Amino acid sequence: MFNLLTGNQRVKESLRRMLLTARLPGALLFIGEEGLGKKLFALELAKSLNCRTRLNEVEACDVCSSCKRIGSSKFPPHKTIDENKELMIWSEHTDLALIRPFNRMIRVDPMRQLDKEAQFRPYEGNARVFVVEDADKMNEASSNALLKTLEEPPDTTHLILVTSRPASLLPTIRSRCQAIRFVPLTAPEIEKLLIKRDAKLSKDEAVLRAHAARGSIGRALEIDLSEYVEQRQAMLDVIDALALPSDRTRLLRAAEVLCDAKRKEEYEPRLDLLETLLHDVWTLSLRGSVEGLTNIDLRDHLARLATEFESTRVARWISYIEKHRRQLDSNINRKVATDALFLQMADGL
Repeated sequence: MFNLLTGNQRVKESLRRMLLTARLPGALLFIGEEGLGKKLFALELAKSLNCRTRLNEVEACDVCSSCKRIGSSKFPPHKTIDENKELMIWSEHTDLALIRPFNRMIRVDPMRQLDKEAQFRPYEGNARVFVVEDADKMNEASSNALLKTLEEPPDTTHLILVTSRPASLLPTIRSRCQAIRFVPLTAPEIEKLLIKRDAKLSKDEAVLRAHAARGSIGRALEIDLSEYVEQRQAMLDVIDALALPSDRTRLLRAAEVLCDAKRKEEYEPRLDLLETLLHDVWTLSLRGSVEGLTNIDLRDHLARLATEFESTRVARWISYIEKHRRQLDSNINRKVATDALFLQMADGL
């Protein structure tokens, strides 16, 4: 049942309306950041389409054998599958299958298999459902194979493309699918789900994870909290060093640590943390309310910083970081660029 899924009430209402009016398109495009539960919604929709005793003629009952088999389906990662074998993964239900990237790409063979299987009528249910995970990973050949399927899909076949990067799909594919947009979850929604999944999780840890996740339940579950707190403190030290009078020596030392070759994988995540901290300071300097803060556990510290910096100055710092990010795409010396960024922030130019 859709009400068992977390967040995105508008998506639930839209899918319910399509099912009730029997106007569900043959191809849907689920768009949204990673970790929002898009695939879970796709599987729930597959349950509703194949349920034998739908509730109110709309939602899956979660009791019939069809619902139970779809609900218990496990999809192993492609690294456990021989590259030379078929890459379409069938669920416990004979009318539901998943396609997933292999070595960061969806090749043509599984899409050709999808095209073939999509032409058959359901074996036991009401509809055949094919979910393409990370659809933006299709290459040119697999994209063209999918287009062939999208031209005239049978009424009993439904394709659900899941992606966080819709712009990477061919325009001709996007135009043949009805887009369903997922929005980030709220911190209270994530917090509630975390506590439901793990009763032993403390309230403080659940709150910290929920806010650190920035709307993604996937991120909330995967984040290493001790590492997160350490990295965030390092970025908070940068903002402290910017307090008047700016401590340039401390800033250059922080830039050196940030650019340490042994921590190169942490560079962009730390920039993310710096930007979210600054956004919180900017929010507090504008309205003084803690509502919507990402780093809610640091509210007192950030509130003190908000009294020291004008909102316009913090806004400039955020724009400097965004410009710095764009420069990283070119072949520049990261250490020199980071030194320049921190000194520019210190000067307030």
